[in-house]
Amino acid sequence: MAAAATIAVVYPHMNSIGGDGFWIISEPGREPVAIDACGRAAGLATPSFYTGRGLHAIPGRGPLAANTVAGAISGWQEALAHSARLSAPSASRLPVSRLLHDAIWYARNGVPVTHSQANFTTRFLPELAQQPGFATQFLNRDHVPEVNTLRKYPALGDTLQALADNGLDHFYRGSVASAIAAEHQRLGGPLRLSDLQAQRASSGKPLAIKISMATLYNMTPPTRRRWRRAASRRSSF
Repeated sequence: MAAAATIAVVYPHMNSIGGDGFWIISEPGREPVAIDACGRAAGLATPSFYTGRGLHAIPGRGPLAANTVAGAISGWQEALAHSARLSAPSASRLPVSRLLHDAIWYARNGVPVTHSQANFTTRFLPELAQQPGFATQFLNRDHVPEVNTLRKYPALGDTLQALADNGLDHFYRGSVASAIAAEHQRLGGPLRLSDLQAQRASSGKPLAIKISMATLYNMTPPTRRRWRRAASRRSSF
């Protein structure tokens, strides 16, 4: 979890707390466990939501494209719960505030812009520059930051600090959730507070296949199970 939080700050063009998460946990003497932290589709993300706005496909970028809950942090919650279930009652564990400490430090004090970040920002700038919030986070006065210059992410640091102070559930059922939902609604997207409040990651058995000298494990596809849950409530693309 500490690594996942920190890489979302130091390598933000490839990792984000706004995405999903998939874990396979392997411990000696125990069967591997898979954690599915794929976010659910927003309840309003139906064909009529898009066709009513004159669209025949979901846009690739922007508020209307952000039509699923960010599931990554629910995966952190499930991983910590899994660890707690296996630990002895007297076992000490690092608090969430310590696990997030380094990520918060980098967000507030700055991290060098990598070659990869500069290249990807330049490559996708024409389609991202006008998206809400992008320029203030990733550009210097409409210009791509130079490689190795320090870049700070104060808003991300504040969000992580709120989770450190109030617990990870704050992202889905606290003031962070309320702020996310209000901003989505303001921008015209389909995500609402009830969607965030319904988010839960789940643990299960991973896919497994035996080969000559080992057993290989991988995540199960999340889409079919999610579809079955949603089918009784709404239509879907």
